[in-house]
Amino acid sequence: MVQTTDIPVMALKEQITENHHEFLESLHHRFLDEDRKAALQRFESMGFPTKKDEEYKYTSLKEITEKAYNFFPKEHHNITREQLDELHLGEENFDWITFVNGKLHKELSKVSIENVEFLSFNYALNDEKHRDVFEKYFNTIAEDKSAFTNLNQAYCKYGFFLKVPKNVVIEKPIHVFYISQNQEENTFYNTRNLLIVEEGAKVEIIESHHNFDSTYVLTNSVTEIFTYPNAKADWHKVQNDNDTSYLIDNTFAKQEKDSLTTVNTFSFGGKLVRNNLDFIHNGSNINSFMNGITVIGKDQLVDHHTAVHHNFPNCESYQNYKGIFDGKSHGVFNGKVFVDKIAQKTNAYQQNNNVLLSEGAVIDTKPQLEIFADDVKCSHGCTVGQLNEDALFYLRARGISKKEAQALLLYAFANDAMQNIDIEPLKEKISKLLAEKLEVDIEF
Repeated sequence: MVQTTDIPVMALKEQITENHHEFLESLHHRFLDEDRKAALQRFESMGFPTKKDEEYKYTSLKEITEKAYNFFPKEHHNITREQLDELHLGEENFDWITFVNGKLHKELSKVSIENVEFLSFNYALNDEKHRDVFEKYFNTIAEDKSAFTNLNQAYCKYGFFLKVPKNVVIEKPIHVFYISQNQEENTFYNTRNLLIVEEGAKVEIIESHHNFDSTYVLTNSVTEIFTYPNAKADWHKVQNDNDTSYLIDNTFAKQEKDSLTTVNTFSFGGKLVRNNLDFIHNGSNINSFMNGITVIGKDQLVDHHTAVHHNFPNCESYQNYKGIFDGKSHGVFNGKVFVDKIAQKTNAYQQNNNVLLSEGAVIDTKPQLEIFADDVKCSHGCTVGQLNEDALFYLRARGISKKEAQALLLYAFANDAMQNIDIEPLKEKISKLLAEKLEVDIEF
């Protein structure tokens, strides 16, 4: 009898080293080659974070990093209009951009915006007209932040570049779809987005990722947002993917004086989701808003890590994250607010409230303040608990079943984290997702 030995699958880190030369050969933007090699070297010296690293103390990545992935997605797809329609928010008056297997598909997109510079990331890298813009902005606020940002710099190819010129107001929200389909192997995407909103301009982006296969998808996304004086940039993340999806999302927002930037994160699906959010204030009278709703069950994990750097006086930041956890799900919230010694008159609010619906659900929460100024208003807090029994009794006494009463209370609990959404179809979509997750019938 011939004995066989299982051959271990090559771990992700070894795959990265082995695939990098082939990846560079597949690209045409040589001006980034040396930067990519340097980023890869930094990644190799760091390695993937483990639970020994403070930033990943509560989140194990072994499930992700011990799998094998294909670095070159197959482009062929058979996405239908009906499948796409199901992903939409009913937004007839929106614009949308559709990436399938990493490639921008114009025939599946609707782009009516004018007087702006919009390109796929890969095309923008090859366009000589935009070389100066990329050298000025690309990787200036994401550089060398973590193993994942270095890995993205080494491999980024997919995504979009959007520059909104001075005083241009884009009235229609733009929904960006990242879709993976017909991949026979586990697939690794490094998406990269660059948004520049010049003085007095305004734009709203909605971002969502969708895996149509039973194979695993790992998306390592980096987004850099630059908001100039009196400009407004809103970025809404709708995370409702399937159970064979992993998402590591890194978003950096740099704001100039008198600007407003919002990042809303709605996490309902995906096997493991890590959101790293970093706001940098580069002027006075800045407003930053971060809101999040997480509703998960089974063995899902959603980890929110936020940081706001108050570097100038008279600025405000507001963080409001709500979590509802069932089954054996695991939530993490680590919010940091840094107030520089010159950042007087800072107003910073940070709150994380959580409800555990089962004995197997876990939440690790750690709001943090580091304040070096003395004339500030800063507060932070967190709560972890179950539903209010008095409120539950009140609803049941009026003929509402226990299940419906619980769902209504949970819906009300999470609802205030989406009050600053001014896109009605998006607000309605999040409300419906919330109601579906909680199994409650609510009229909209």
